[in-house]
Amino acid sequence: MRVAAVDCGTNSIRLLVADVNGSTKHDVHREMRVVRLGEGVDRTGRLSEAALARTREALEHYASVVHALECARVRMVATSATRDAENREDFVAMVRDVLGVDPEVVTGDEEAALSFDGATRDLGQEGAPFLVADIGGGSTELVLGSTSVQAARSVDVGCVRLTERHLHDDPPTAAQVAAAEADVDAALALVREVVPVEQVRTFLGLAGSVTTVAAHALGLATYDSEAIHLARLPAADVARACTSLLEMSRADRAMLPYMHPGRVDVIGAGALVLRTLVDRLGLAEVVVSEADILDGIAWSAARP
Repeated sequence: MRVAAVDCGTNSIRLLVADVNGSTKHDVHREMRVVRLGEGVDRTGRLSEAALARTREALEHYASVVHALECARVRMVATSATRDAENREDFVAMVRDVLGVDPEVVTGDEEAALSFDGATRDLGQEGAPFLVADIGGGSTELVLGSTSVQAARSVDVGCVRLTERHLHDDPPTAAQVAAAEADVDAALALVREVVPVEQVRTFLGLAGSVTTVAAHALGLATYDSEAIHLARLPAADVARACTSLLEMSRADRAMLPYMHPGRVDVIGAGALVLRTLVDRLGLAEVVVSEADILDGIAWSAARP
């Protein structure tokens, strides 16, 4: 069955068209656009007209791709920004009009389960239990499990949200970094209430902040998803790469050959979240995955 999966987060909107046959999946088309749907939501509680317009433009393009590739099913999932927005019905109506389906504004727990399924389905059980960390624009999901989710918690510390809250200078001041770290520490305390993180054997990092940190740690000449996928990075290397990105100016980050233009101004906060998790959890290693919630959405779209 050919399916289309759309993941609409706080920072980016992504499309995956895949052929799914039982336990196998073949990717036909992947695409990402940074639309910053969640811009200002943490402060105003609403999706802005400009952000909705950027998202509509991306969706109109995705709808043309879905039609051209003759997808039998389409599933769109919307996450942190739309959960928090007072006017999310405007977003729902816009998606219905453009894409022909309703976006599913999933809970943090549902988001966590989709991320876990997408990231771990091809890993087998070597290295289980896994702690999957999906660092997004508005929230971070931490999910523990082996063959399925054992425990999960979604917390409101994402790269867009923390940048807007705290990291205002270029580069941010020590006080701003400390304030952002305090938010991550508070969020991790909430995670520990329900997720036994001490059981982790493999820490699996997902999404653009983590893959960009991996590219930086590996010193890649360009963004190379094959080199990044399932790379095993010592915690010390990850911490150094995170600190480097956090301390760079925006202009210097923009010059990095693997940096997506839409991530330049928020990667410092994403790196801060990852660095804090690695430190507080006492990790020895980070495994990086290119498979994530988008893959989980595709698998779910093919179910009877």
